[in-house]
Amino acid sequence: MKFSRKALGIPYAIFLVLFVAAPLLVLIYFAFTNSNGEFTVSNLLGFFTDPNTLGTLCYSFAIAFVTTVVCLLLAYPTAYFLATSGLSNKGAMIMIFIMPMWINFSLRITALKEILSIIEGNLAFYPFLNSVIGMVYDFLPFMILPIYNTVSKLDPSLTEAARDLGATEWNAFLKVTLPLSIPGIVSGVSMVFLPSMTNYVVLDMLYNSTYIMGSLIGSYFSAYNWHGGSMIALILLGIICLFTLATDDLTEEENAGRGGALL
Repeated sequence: MKFSRKALGIPYAIFLVLFVAAPLLVLIYFAFTNSNGEFTVSNLLGFFTDPNTLGTLCYSFAIAFVTTVVCLLLAYPTAYFLATSGLSNKGAMIMIFIMPMWINFSLRITALKEILSIIEGNLAFYPFLNSVIGMVYDFLPFMILPIYNTVSKLDPSLTEAARDLGATEWNAFLKVTLPLSIPGIVSGVSMVFLPSMTNYVVLDMLYNSTYIMGSLIGSYFSAYNWHGGSMIALILLGIICLFTLATDDLTEEENAGRGGALL
């Protein structure tokens, strides 16, 4: 029997069918059926007419947006400094940002909870603020690393040429470095924004009584309302897919417009 390299993809294809395609089909089935197994769109209409689900969606967007903005404001200067500085121990500095990811997630959030309890006293007074702090603490490395990788690969001669042509340091950064680092920013935004919409563990561990999309889906399944929970999960999956496609298109346009300089 002749060996074919295509055969190496068979295990992965089986994995995709069993653990991606099959669960997705089950999700679609429950989303568009009722308790009697009959086809219905009431679950879809119910999502857009229920103030609870719409309010949770807006709250999730707000938390994800603020978390992403704060992470970007903290991560870009840090990544830019590490990438452009002449430090000899850049690897050690990057390791400092990565090391918290090696610690158990529950331990990290528990430690943060104790710190916030000492500062605030009662965590119930600032649920939104605590949620953002917890999310930023958890996802900040995912914003730093892609920006650092992109900025560190930029050709320094580009900014030198801009300065030789009369641009100030600030103008060279705005006109050259920042546009060329957009793919790293887009990658970091995707890695922070999407998980922030669904990571309800942070909210639960910080004694936050409010829901985001992940906790709302869990509450539906806990109440054995698989049909409503499946529809919410399917809509959230659609939002994530649209966001991913939009960010991919933005990155491709940026690369094409600059002649593939970032590849």
